[in-house]
Amino acid sequence: MALNPDLIAFVKDGLQRGLARSDLESVLIRAGWPPDQVGRALSGFADIEFAIPVPRPLPTVSAREAFMYVLMFATLFVSAYSLGDLAFSIINRAFPDPAARRFDSTLQEIRWSLSCLIVAFPIFLWVSWLIARLVRTEPTKRSSRIRRQLTYITLFAAACVIIGDIITVIYSFLGGELTTRFVLKVITVGLISGSVFGYYLSELRAEEREPET
Repeated sequence: MALNPDLIAFVKDGLQRGLARSDLESVLIRAGWPPDQVGRALSGFADIEFAIPVPRPLPTVSAREAFMYVLMFATLFVSAYSLGDLAFSIINRAFPDPAARRFDSTLQEIRWSLSCLIVAFPIFLWVSWLIARLVRTEPTKRSSRIRRQLTYITLFAAACVIIGDIITVIYSFLGGELTTRFVLKVITVGLISGSVFGYYLSELRAEEREPET
């Protein structure tokens, strides 16, 4: 979301007059401006001594970088799903359901999940490393719009899975259907989705301190 030009102009004028950043932040928040918008407006100007406020460089996202971000999150989804599917297959073999009669198919499911993990997870790690190296070189790249949007989508998906996981537990508990295999599957889903949610929430908090492009 783009910042209000009046907010940016006010911050620029205040900094040019030599007012402290903390004072500008305080008066804007008292005036009703959202704290995140105030922080982004202030962070849009470098905290260095000069005759006039110096704007920070705003990053641009090339088609190559957009492709890398999309590929990173796509392989993350594939890896997370495949890991969960692999764990489910192992649980099914360790605690078989006599009524299901699907023992032979679990080997095929395990092979498929392993194949997806062997391909997708290394790609995810490699692309993540490339992006991290790019961000270290140009720190403003951390706040790119496409990265932030995909992070929010990932958080939303992970949150939906966690909520669904909790609902399933309560529903099964009320119906007296809690079995060992069920509990292990719930724990698996919770650990995977919770890890993804926690990691990218911390990433998002770091990104929110940077001005949006």
